[in-house]
Amino acid sequence: MRTAIVTDSTAYITAEERARLNIHMIPLSVNISGQLFAEEVDITASEFYDKVRGAKEFPKTTQPPIGEFVALFDELAKDYDEVISIHLSSGISGTYQGAVQAGEMVEDINVYTFDSEISCAVQGFYVLKAAEMAKEGYSAKDILAALADMQQYIRAYFIVDDLAHLQRGGRLSSAAALIGGLLQVKPVLHFVDKVIVPFEKIRTRKKALKRAEELLAEDAKKYEAMDAVVIHGNCPAEAQEWLEQLAATYPNVNFKLSYFGPVIGTHLGEGSMGLGWTKK
Repeated sequence: MRTAIVTDSTAYITAEERARLNIHMIPLSVNISGQLFAEEVDITASEFYDKVRGAKEFPKTTQPPIGEFVALFDELAKDYDEVISIHLSSGISGTYQGAVQAGEMVEDINVYTFDSEISCAVQGFYVLKAAEMAKEGYSAKDILAALADMQQYIRAYFIVDDLAHLQRGGRLSSAAALIGGLLQVKPVLHFVDKVIVPFEKIRTRKKALKRAEELLAEDAKKYEAMDAVVIHGNCPAEAQEWLEQLAATYPNVNFKLSYFGPVIGTHLGEGSMGLGWTKK
């Protein structure tokens, strides 16, 4: 059985990785001042942050039309027997549900959808694992079992500079945003039950980053080897410096650098940082 791997743009997998592992990507879009841009296609992350800085209106994000999924699945049916479609958390976007509906509409290929319950390069961990297994000839059933096993080891924490983005975009409750604003905290956020919630409220950015590192350290002691990612919202120098410090401290962890692209950047804002990992 030949298995195709599909994901959406919020996994922020590089074009090189997508080409190497034959990963198919459906973009979400961002609307800036009435102009629609397909992320990872029409606009880069740095271009997005430049445009938003001068925009009068708060950008809006849009999930892919179901028709785009249907067209891709129909095209894949020519060369593949089955598809695994891996998407950002269904608690913050309708993208996963769109893939489910599209999968029910196509007839010549079996489509299996997987809710990562998270986003960004941590969602990408699932995608890369699935693509590597598909390349080795594993069936969708085997791959999905491996992804389900991964879920118990996936961790991710985010630090935002301004909770207003999450509040305006409806991705964090008004009460949580109000408390954060009053206390001027830099909360550490994470996903619980598919939605973004505060993990801890911390007074400063430096302490919030340190807290994320402490959580990484707990798992680094438990496991022989881990993959981890430092994610940034248009602050690459700070992110690279943090990555280098972490890599020197935790030699059993393989670190890489990623970014919050336009869609997730709309909700987290410029200056956000993230740290995610999984057991190898």
